[in-house]
Amino acid sequence: METNRILAELNAERARLDRAISAIESLNSTGNRRGRPPGSTNAPKKRGRRQLNPAARRKLSRLLKQRWAQGKMGKKASAKPTQASKLARRMSAAGRNRISQAAKRRWAEWRKRAKAT
Repeated sequence: METNRILAELNAERARLDRAISAIESLNSTGNRRGRPPGSTNAPKKRGRRQLNPAARRKLSRLLKQRWAQGKMGKKASAKPTQASKLARRMSAAGRNRISQAAKRRWAEWRKRAKAT
């Protein structure tokens, strides 16, 4: 009989501890939920794409056309060769011919070995 009474007291103690733990957890945290609470009235409104009025669109178009025109005019004015392009090395026809002949010799040698095997 003594064990039944002890078990009943332990169960009552466990129930009291569970209630205390749940009360403290509810005070400390908001649970696993993230973001605004459901039904919140201060949620931000969704915005669509911004619309330009016709006057602003014309102004923007005119400014962009000017910008492109200035860029094109600047490129034509600076058509002089730069220092880097002056220093660029160019292969002579004789050098190109020597490389071509060497490649032809290597391929002929390769074909000769391939035929022998």
